[in-house]
Amino acid sequence: MKGQIAAEPNDEGDVSELIVALECGSSDAFSGLTANPAVGEAADILVGAGGTVVLSEITEMVGAERVLWRRGKTDKIKQDLMSLIKEYEIELSMTTQDDSGVFISPGNIEGGLTTIEEKSLGCIYKAGTQPIVQIVKYGERPTEKGVVIMDTPGFDIASVTGKVAGGAHMVLFTTGKGTPTGSCIAPVLKISSNNDTFKALREDIDLSAGDVLEGTKSLKQVGEEIVELVMDTANGQQAKAEYFNIQEFAIPNVSVVRKEVIHQKLAEQNDFRFQQ
Repeated sequence: MKGQIAAEPNDEGDVSELIVALECGSSDAFSGLTANPAVGEAADILVGAGGTVVLSEITEMVGAERVLWRRGKTDKIKQDLMSLIKEYEIELSMTTQDDSGVFISPGNIEGGLTTIEEKSLGCIYKAGTQPIVQIVKYGERPTEKGVVIMDTPGFDIASVTGKVAGGAHMVLFTTGKGTPTGSCIAPVLKISSNNDTFKALREDIDLSAGDVLEGTKSLKQVGEEIVELVMDTANGQQAKAEYFNIQEFAIPNVSVVRKEVIHQKLAEQNDFRFQQ
């Protein structure tokens, strides 16, 4: 199939036709200060040009509900988003061994993160500042242009798979400690939060936002570099994961019984209905 596609003539398109997925994994304490907000700068540029960005990993929105709620374009989007986040919060509470509420991975803790709120507030920076125009199901293609949220779990590979299945042409994947994640369908562009990780994993990471940390570049400058990387990739430049043929694939599986229990618990709780 690659051979057949390579033989096809190139076709011109507009930035407004692009759907770019936003992902983060193996985050550290710098992710929310450099890589994520730099991707947010890029997201604002792409959306401003008529494009679409897709934010997912609902588990990593727990604790940042009020910030996202304010960005909902309509009251329905606001309420649907709150319900979705609350569902995942209930599911997380059902999977922990105790009542600690520690919903971040050991790797995140090693990277310097302390709570899910801290991680979530950094995570949502990737979607910039524009209004949320639509919420879609796992693997569903957006019908609106702008900032879209997709219902995916926090597991990186399953999340990436869902967004690519939903039409994303490429993935901007921020990382603190480093990850080689790739996809068998679309380019996955890795952006590190610090230069040390970038230097250690040059074969896996496409761009570093570490210069923001070191004070030699602004978030806006790195955001513009990310947009340039998106354009180059759209024009055929290979991502590191493509070049090294890194292909990962996963689809989440949640039982119907488990979903029923979650919905029942959600119906019993009305405290998530925020008022403006």
